[in-house]
Amino acid sequence: MTATGADREAAGSTTRGYWWWERRRSVALDVGLALVSALECGLEGVEFARNTGMPVPVGVVFGLLAGSVLLVRRRWPIVVVLVTIAMTPAEMGFLMALVGLYTLAASEVPRRITVVLAGMALVGTFIVTWVRLRQSVAEQADFGPGDWYVPLMSVFMAVGLTAPSVLLGLYIGARRRLMESLRERADSLERELSLLADRAEERAEWARTEERTRIAREMHDVVAHRVSLMVVHAAALQAVAPKDPAKAVRNAALVGDMGRQALTELREMLGVLRTGDALTAPAAAGGVPLASVRQAAVAAAAVASEDGPRLHELEALVAQSRQAGMVVELSVDGELRPYPPEVEQTAYRVVQEALTNVHKHAAGAKTWVRLAHREAEVAMQVENGPSDAAAADAGLPSGGNGLVGMRERVLGLGGVFVSGPTDAGGFRVSAVLPDGSRGA
Repeated sequence: MTATGADREAAGSTTRGYWWWERRRSVALDVGLALVSALECGLEGVEFARNTGMPVPVGVVFGLLAGSVLLVRRRWPIVVVLVTIAMTPAEMGFLMALVGLYTLAASEVPRRITVVLAGMALVGTFIVTWVRLRQSVAEQADFGPGDWYVPLMSVFMAVGLTAPSVLLGLYIGARRRLMESLRERADSLERELSLLADRAEERAEWARTEERTRIAREMHDVVAHRVSLMVVHAAALQAVAPKDPAKAVRNAALVGDMGRQALTELREMLGVLRTGDALTAPAAAGGVPLASVRQAAVAAAAVASEDGPRLHELEALVAQSRQAGMVVELSVDGELRPYPPEVEQTAYRVVQEALTNVHKHAAGAKTWVRLAHREAEVAMQVENGPSDAAAADAGLPSGGNGLVGMRERVLGLGGVFVSGPTDAGGFRVSAVLPDGSRGA
């Protein structure tokens, strides 16, 4: 992976802290080039002093100072090129001219400035070369080239001293900018991957939470109703055992049947959990990936939907409450037709949980269960009257999760759920579920 900008800044003194240089080798390179350039210009200053009639030490000092300007080529490349152009008539600073033009072309200076300065250097070199060649040809009487010699050689010299440096600088600058762009893109991709990984972990955690909530809701629906009926029958058994042994025997048989049914449903639920564990087990060592969590959730939901209760079992559900002593009336409007498994299971669980709440909170109350098969939906309602004060309270505990679980089930399928007390002192639970098969 590439190092991000934060990582490069964290490197601190190993890469920064030398004025405008970023690395130690850059300092060494520029200092070395400046020393060589100063030495070259100093030696050329001797000839310049002789040609102009000034003292030689002045020409040497001038050459040393002019050549040392190459030290600031990274910070002020335009200054270096301007000094080079100014020194062209003195025929000094060839190394500084080559390096300065290269640095100017490779820098972030606007291209129009680079073109203007490179053109000035080209024209200056051409003019100086033209003048010197004409003087040389005039001084050599035995050398008589044609008129083409001086212009052609001047062009060759001007282009040879200017174009290679500029072209190389343009190439290096474009390559450097490309690398910077790729590095920034890699940093951006790394940040995006980090964000995606965090988001995937959040979604995986959300999926795990949703699955735990669904399993808790299923366990509540499976256990609460059966165990509530078992407690009611056990209380009745305790009350009638001394008076009516035959009825006590029947109640004991009912308690046994309820217990076996509860164990069967719990065993089915444990099978669903084992299916989910089998899907997520390979990733247990290194964390649970999002795909495994989704597979487990989908598989568990599918198994639960296929093995869950159906609407045609409502009569048996109501019969169990009647056997426990509840007065229940069941009315069905419309013809029973097949619904998607999740719709039938949700409708069944709503009625089941509502009857369980009646056993818990309204002992002896008369209850009405209404089911209506409509054109594009199925509606159910469980309403109970006020509690019978003469009826014995079985003392069933309440966790307060029944209505919450029903609401979550119904709203999860896009239905409508309403619950609340009635004017007569009872309680009413109503739910409407869309026909999922027709919507699809």
